[in-house]
Amino acid sequence: MEESAKAPIPTETGPAGPGPVVEVTVTSPEQMRELGRRLAEELRAGDLLMLSGELGAGKTTLTRGLGEGMGVRGAVTSPTFVIARVHPSLGDGPPLVHVDAYRLSGGLDEMEDLDLDVSLSDSVIVVEWGEGKVEELTEDRLQVRIHRAVGDTTDEVRHVTLTGVGERWARADLGVLAV
Repeated sequence: MEESAKAPIPTETGPAGPGPVVEVTVTSPEQMRELGRRLAEELRAGDLLMLSGELGAGKTTLTRGLGEGMGVRGAVTSPTFVIARVHPSLGDGPPLVHVDAYRLSGGLDEMEDLDLDVSLSDSVIVVEWGEGKVEELTEDRLQVRIHRAVGDTTDEVRHVTLTGVGERWARADLGVLAV
């Protein structure tokens, strides 16, 4: 797979603790899915991932790869109209909870109606458009920002920045994703 990546770079220490930052460039939807499959190997029950990026950036494609890597049941598709979808594990791993917070205007109060805090300890939760809405669920999270060219372009290049926040991610080796 052709991918260019930068080595992990130091990050600022925030209120939830230090964490690594890794930047990866992908050039196709299949590479985005592969990045999701590799990231799935680093995940465990209790992990929260916040995905952000423009419409069409590849958030659901990355999550599809996560589902494949985690070995969950059901096709991972955008949960825009159902807001949240649970994909149980086909093995002994945690379920994947895939949330699309795009249509939710409120903060944590509106998100609490989805009972994500109950699911967090035994699931991997991925929230698209979660910035400003789910940070209070846990001090530990992985923020994934996907940047793409906007406007009238067919450019498939995506720049993915993964930022670990909190003690859980301070110990994680996200550098394996940059390989």
